[in-house]
Amino acid sequence: MQAKKITFVLSFHDTGESIWNHLDSGYQKIIIKEGKKKNYPKEDGSFQVLPLHSKNPFLFIRSLYHLATSKLIIIDNYFGFLSVTNFKPEVQVIQLWHAAGAIKQFGLQDRSITHRSKAAHQRFQQVYDHFDKIVVGSDKMVEIFQESFGLDESHFLKTGIPRTDFFFQEQEMEKCRHKLEQKYPVIKERRVILYAPTFRDKQLDHPEIHLDFQKLFDAFRKEYVILLKLHPAVAAHAYVHLPSFVVDVSAYPYVNHLLTISDILITDYSSIPFEFSLLDKPMIFFPYDLEEYQQERGFWEPYEENMPGPIAFDTEQLIEIIRNHEFDMERVRQFARKWNQYSDGSSSKKLIQALHLKTQDCSDKEDGTTDEI
Repeated sequence: MQAKKITFVLSFHDTGESIWNHLDSGYQKIIIKEGKKKNYPKEDGSFQVLPLHSKNPFLFIRSLYHLATSKLIIIDNYFGFLSVTNFKPEVQVIQLWHAAGAIKQFGLQDRSITHRSKAAHQRFQQVYDHFDKIVVGSDKMVEIFQESFGLDESHFLKTGIPRTDFFFQEQEMEKCRHKLEQKYPVIKERRVILYAPTFRDKQLDHPEIHLDFQKLFDAFRKEYVILLKLHPAVAAHAYVHLPSFVVDVSAYPYVNHLLTISDILITDYSSIPFEFSLLDKPMIFFPYDLEEYQQERGFWEPYEENMPGPIAFDTEQLIEIIRNHEFDMERVRQFARKWNQYSDGSSSKKLIQALHLKTQDCSDKEDGTTDEI
């Protein structure tokens, strides 16, 4: 068994990036990922990048080998293979999850699984039971995960969400702003609105955008530019031809980078507000299908009470909110404190210490970290 091997199984690139960037170079880091290979580290002596689902038997066997020979496995989503995997007792599975907070219900509380079979529910619980530790940024998420995964409080690491460290690194954020200004020069001329709606399953057949961009253009063309961040399935079919006003950034992979250049966020049921609130900027919520979505998915708290910004149900209402600057920034700050309770800019290092790993800093031995994995 590789004594210093760490295997990441990821749906989202940015959940693990801050961890492997802080780890000592002596660790062998295996990334088994969903989706495209781009945006991951280049393969070398310390990094290997493999697909999660591969029809290539050689790659499939390599992935299984690394899972079987790692003492530490870090994941960020629900992965069905865990229900049929038996790890040795010394193996730890750490759940980073892919959201710092939760608006809609998931896991055992997901309304869409109500009519699933008893065997399916047992399979879900078998996956959750493999989570030795779950990383959280707040006590509120402990409560939600306990209900979602059926696990007790001993399973949680209150070290904060590693990818939120980025929002405490002004120099790194400034570099991202500069790169984005070069890529999208129009954002240097006007204030930026980021529209990032949640993907709905029905959009596979009906990829619609419910904002009226022509009305927004008529109201704000001299003051704002809109960055449009859509799910790839929607972006491929939804075309907005207002090139001086609407910029499609759907293919840009780093949502956190887009948040740094955005002055206002418009979204609905996404987890983006939990990170965006750390930047102390206003946001607007556009849940045009609120009643339908609530019946299908369910919310942890009453939607209109929980959201840290004004709610608009049509484009006209949204225009008035922006025009009149109807934002309560103290509400945003309260939201940030509630959901980012333990995310203080050092979450990656705190997690690495909690797992008894070494960071790149050669002074680790002085602060109590050891090299047990």
